Amino acid sequence: MTYANATERQAIISGLRKLANYLESNPDVPAPSYSNVLALPPDGDCAGMRAEIDAIAERIGVEARETVRGHYVAARSFGPIEYRAVAICEHYQEGT
Repeated sequence: MTYANATERQAIISGLRKLANYLESNPDVPAPSYSNVLALPPDGDCAGMRAEIDAIAERIGVEARETVRGHYVAARSFGPIEYRAVAICEHYQEGT
């Protein structure tokens, strides 16, 4: 996984705005009660991915934490929308 480049980032932002406008203009279309936007660090060793999550946590003003499943996350909520950066280390993916 890699992060969006500048063009892709602008497309994501534009798409989110279009979705919000669409849902607002079409109240008969069901909307979820919450939603997550996920950012996954580029593949690498666990220490490197966790360091990347720590850097993101600092940028978004939160503390990173480990989940009960062993994922390492930094999350910031915007009402019912959550930006979540997640490191999923290989040894947790394999279940060992």
